Amino acid sequence: MAYVVMDNCQGCRFTDCVTVCPVDCFYGDDTMLYIHPDECIDCGLCVPECPVEAIFAEDELPEDKKEWTKINEDKSTSGTLKQITEKEPALSGAEAKKKQLGK
Repeated sequence: MAYVVMDNCQGCRFTDCVTVCPVDCFYGDDTMLYIHPDECIDCGLCVPECPVEAIFAEDELPEDKKEWTKINEDKSTSGTLKQITEKEPALSGAEAKKKQLGK
């Protein structure tokens, strides 16, 4: 089982989570982050760091978010995304999305 980033991250791309990841399993595109399922060691350190509660253990994803397991796998293993290992600035609309999500 791996951890999964779901759509709360879209449009935010806060990278607080990557600063605590001991194995650098995060990858990102222009809109969000993804977790590589084969690199994630299931430590869970990233979960409390996410300010928009976008990271879940695979078996704890809400039923309507299960597709994010495959999305994370496909995106992070594509070989086209940059591995994110250090904190980067959030996207310009991140704070607004955070408020919209009630976080």
